[in-house]
Amino acid sequence: MEARIDKWLWAARIFKTRSIAADACKNGRVMVNGTNVKPSRPLKVGETVHVRKPPVTYSFKVLKAIEQRVGAKLLPEIYENVTDPKQYEILEMSRISGFVDRARGTGRPTKKDRRAMEAFTEPVFFDDELEDIDDF
Repeated sequence: MEARIDKWLWAARIFKTRSIAADACKNGRVMVNGTNVKPSRPLKVGETVHVRKPPVTYSFKVLKAIEQRVGAKLLPEIYENVTDPKQYEILEMSRISGFVDRARGTGRPTKKDRRAMEAFTEPVFFDDELEDIDDF
């Protein structure tokens, strides 16, 4: 039995939508047995699919070629995750680092930066002090 690679990636819940799976194939982020594939390539049982979702490359061994989406509980029947444990270490390291490496002033401002900018640009009114002077 065979299935289109883009349909299989969607049906196996590796990508949220089929169009995202097809785009990943077109952009060279999906490989089958070491070669880049087009979205329409037929996928056979026993082949190994490598999906690059930066910073990690996931690897899956196809156990069943399906084109209809299945429940999450049935996924162990569809593929076997053969991803190298070092890839998960890389993923964990990138999660831990988070925004630590972000240089100040680059990218989107943090909440703290935004509040500091608003405090700096907020107009200051001196009306209260002038009213006190008129009372004399």
